[in-house]
Amino acid sequence: MGFAVCGGAQLMCPFGMAPSALNVLPQNRTVTSAPLANIMDNKPMVNIMPFGMCTSLANPTVASATAAAWGVLTPMPCIPAITAPWAPGSPTVLIAGSPALNNTSKLMCAYGGVIQILNPAATTIQIP
Repeated sequence: MGFAVCGGAQLMCPFGMAPSALNVLPQNRTVTSAPLANIMDNKPMVNIMPFGMCTSLANPTVASATAAAWGVLTPMPCIPAITAPWAPGSPTVLIAGSPALNNTSKLMCAYGGVIQILNPAATTIQIP
C-alpha cells in the first residue's frame, strides 16, 4: 500500500536540477491538513511547478542552446510538458471523481522525464 499524496508533496524529475512541489487546488477535495490529490492534478504551471533548469536534449530550448554552445550541454529553464494524467492511480479510492494519487504514481513529461513523488506530504493515510 502506498501513501495518499497531498498538496505540498515534493516531486523530482531526473532532468530537472531542483525538486518541485505539487499544488492541489482545494475545489471539491477531501481536505486533511492539505487537499488530497488525484491523477488529474497534472497541469503544468498550475499543479506541476518547474524543476529549476532542464537538462533534457528532447527539450527544444535545451537542444538549441546546446547547439549554440558547440555541443556543450546548456541547461535552460524547465517548463514541464505533461501529456497524460498520473499513472497508476488508486483503483479503489476516488477523490473528486478521479482515482486518488499515491506515492508510487509517476507522471510523464514530453521531454523524456519521469516525474516521481519523493515525499507525499502525508504519511498517515494509506491507499492501494
